[in-house]
Amino acid sequence: MLTGKTAIVTGGTRGIGFSIVERYLENGAKVAIAGSRKETVDKAISRLSGYEGRVMGIWPDLCNPEEVAKAFASVKETFGSVDILANNAGISSRTSLYDYTLEEFSKIMDLNVKAVFVCSQAAARIMREQGGGVIISTSSMVSINGQPAGCGYPTSKYAVNGLTRSLARELAKDHIRVNAVAPGVTRTDMVAALPEETVARISAGIPLGRVGEALDIANAYLYLASDLASYVTGEVLHVDGAALA
Repeated sequence: MLTGKTAIVTGGTRGIGFSIVERYLENGAKVAIAGSRKETVDKAISRLSGYEGRVMGIWPDLCNPEEVAKAFASVKETFGSVDILANNAGISSRTSLYDYTLEEFSKIMDLNVKAVFVCSQAAARIMREQGGGVIISTSSMVSINGQPAGCGYPTSKYAVNGLTRSLARELAKDHIRVNAVAPGVTRTDMVAALPEETVARISAGIPLGRVGEALDIANAYLYLASDLASYVTGEVLHVDGAALA
């Protein structure tokens, strides 16, 4: 589905991001894994076998336009193009409003919103020269209904939705499609650490009767990156087992 394409996946060293990397590689893409440190990127690459020459690592400060532009240029130089950007890097918080510090709020907005803007801008500049591309960002089901605490996270994901729809309209003329994926409760490291009775209680409130797997989210990323979604742009695709239905 992605043969001949090059993808950059931020937050690609573990969890949903690593699953996206695997699905893209399995479907013929060349992939640059963007992580916070060289050590974590190298560790992620070491877990991938059989893809020699089709995977590389970068570790820029995602909020630094110069570092990101340089890193993305190195991907194009190595693989020949940048066709897909998966903006998956992000952090969450459950801090009460009464205890929330401006520093914590700013940290979440930086990685979850500013970095999406910076990376999208850098990728779009390359994609426009190539004649098109695809940008996909990770939103969340809580961008719609919020969450009981940690207001910074749903706020940041609501901003991702707005950025996605705005960029879809702006970049359509350059043949760049822009979408987002909004996962529901997904079995990442945090959910995997919960007691099974807690997971069962969460699952009972989801119409499909289970929490999502990282592969469920990665498959949505694969679809949106592929030509199967060639007329899909400006969408926030909810992958949540009908939790918000």
